[in-house]
Formats: sequence, structure tokens, C-alpha cells
Amino acid sequence: MGKGVHKYRHWFQAAWFALTNGYAKGFLEGKIYTGPSKMICVPGLNCYSCPGALSSCPIGSLQAVLGSQKFSFSCYIFGFLMAFGALFGRLICGWMCPFGLVQDLLYKIPVFRKRKTLPGHRYLRYLKYGILVIFVLILPAVVVNVVGMGSPWFCEYICPSGTLFGGIPLVAMNEGLRSAARFRFAWKVALLLVIVIGSIKISRPFCKYLCPLGAIYGLFNPISLYRFHVDENACTKCGACEKACTMAIKVWEQPNSMECIRCGDCKAACPHKAITSTLEELKKH
Repeated sequence: MGKGVHKYRHWFQAAWFALTNGYAKGFLEGKIYTGPSKMICVPGLNCYSCPGALSSCPIGSLQAVLGSQKFSFSCYIFGFLMAFGALFGRLICGWMCPFGLVQDLLYKIPVFRKRKTLPGHRYLRYLKYGILVIFVLILPAVVVNVVGMGSPWFCEYICPSGTLFGGIPLVAMNEGLRSAARFRFAWKVALLLVIVIGSIKISRPFCKYLCPLGAIYGLFNPISLYRFHVDENACTKCGACEKACTMAIKVWEQPNSMECIRCGDCKAACPHKAITSTLEELKKH
């Protein structure tokens, strides 16, 4: 994004959430929207079961395809993820993910001594790739019921976004669901609480350690159309960019790290304006 634009990132995140989850009737009646737009994915982690959701989550859709009785390689889902990854990388995480906004706002609450990472961050950051492989790709395709249908394991057992925006509102407004809510729902609420409390102290713990969608987009960061560039002639390695980066990246060494969510804080913090984006460089020519 251009200079200064990063200041409006949270407003953009909020506007995007309102746009993609604007089915007010769903929240009022406790029902899930099932109209034609639900066949379309949005780039961020956007729960299908959210009463206000007007579209689908790419991770949920991917699991549905892999777990279907007549499994086939879905060009739409894989193509969708590859297209947005190739264009933007993890900029999606920084600008278009509802649960990313939740974590950003929680981290601003002035309690606890703030820190960027958990102990063992160097290794824990790879956990999200394990979750992607096991819970999103393998289990839905391999563990099937008597009619050959797999379950969306990540959605059912991990996804805190689905619990916050989908599970809790639906259970709160539907008496039948309240009576049916058992251990699985209790487990997901407990996991959500841990992540919420963790997000107050640690910047974006879910994004850093657990999110399979971020893992997918992160693979494209080094080659995506939108990338960062560090001018080695201007950079003095003062560390201002690393200090500003909530993802704990040494930007002058890895401007296109797979962990970078393209929030733009490093660019704004650089006293020498040594960090630019491919979009800014394109405008110069």
C-alpha cells in the first residue's frame, strides 16, 4: 500500500467485514444466509456459518471439496487461493481478514505487558503448516463416514473465527442448538478464549501459529506481485522496521518473509524511506 495508507488499515478491515458479513436478517433471526453469493469465496477467513456471512471461506470450501463423496480436484478453490496468493500474498491477512481485525483490536487493550511472540516462536510458527496439511488437507479426505463423506476438521475443532462469528451467535439465538451444544462446542469456546486472552498480550497469535490460510498465502509472499523492496543504499539497518513490525520480522533481511502480513508499519517507521512496495515503484515509472 502507498505511504500513509496503512493508517487506515483497521477502517478498511472493518468496512470489509461489514461488506462481506452484512446480512443483518441472519443476526436478527439466527439463520444462515444461503443465497447465490454463498457459492463465492472471499479471500479472508470468513466463516460460512456466520449469520451475517454473504459468501464462503476458502478454507471451509477447500475442506468441503476434499471431503466430498465424489472427490475431484476443484479448479475453482485451488485457483482462487493461487490467484490471490500470487497477487497479494499475506496482504490478505493484514487487510481483509475479520479475525485479523479482532486480534489487532485486542492487542491495543492497555493491559498486560505486551510481547510480539511466544517462547519458541522460531519453531512454533511452522505449526500452522502442520495444521494446514493435517486438518485441512489430509483428515477431510481420508477420515470419512459410511457414505464416504469427510468432515471439515479445521472448522469443527479449531477455527476461532467460526466460533466467534458463527457458533456463538447461532447457539445464543437458537434454543435447539443450545440443547445440542456439547463437548465439541465447549472445546471450541475454550480455545477461542485462550486465543482472545493471548491476543491481548501477544500480537496476532492465531495468525502466527495456527492459521492455515495464512500458511497458504505466506508461501506466495516471496513471489507475489505485491512485494516489499529494501533499498540497500538507503538502509542503515537501524532496526526501526523490526521494532515496528508486530510479526517480529527483520525486514531489512527478509522484506518478503512468509510471516509478513503487509500491514505497512515497517514502511511508515523507516526513517530513511528505504522500504517501498512494487506498487509504489510501478507508479514511479
